[in-house]
Amino acid sequence: MFDAIKRMFSGEPERDEAMDPHEAAAALLVEAALSDGVYANMESDMIAMILLESFDFDAERVDELIQRGEMLAEESVGSHQFTKHVKKLPLPERVAIVEGLFRVALADGEKCPYEEAYIRNVASLLHVDDVSRAQARKRAELRIASDSGAN
Repeated sequence: MFDAIKRMFSGEPERDEAMDPHEAAAALLVEAALSDGVYANMESDMIAMILLESFDFDAERVDELIQRGEMLAEESVGSHQFTKHVKKLPLPERVAIVEGLFRVALADGEKCPYEEAYIRNVASLLHVDDVSRAQARKRAELRIASDSGAN
């Protein structure tokens, strides 16, 4: 009973212990998009592309993950409730998620200090070191630049 009361005040969902790490990753990507106060279609499209590429899911699974991620992010009280599940993934997948966070943040063509702070915090919680985070940012910037150059 004490755990249920604790969860009620922490804002964590009841089945938190069983959260799929990929759902948690989707929620982190949505939170990155929301961190500047605007959730644009281009950010949602970028999240779908990242989930397709990073986890090799089909479009139906990606749609489910995005819907679940949006719901979780809307109800969340902080990114820790998601990062503790994403940490279950191997390091290369966690680094890919950090790169994805940068791609989402840069999708609207604007750099925002709130998004940068959010990603720095999440990367730390995912035990992604500063060098790997900086490399992920560089890859994301190059990817965004090449994608916008192709359009």
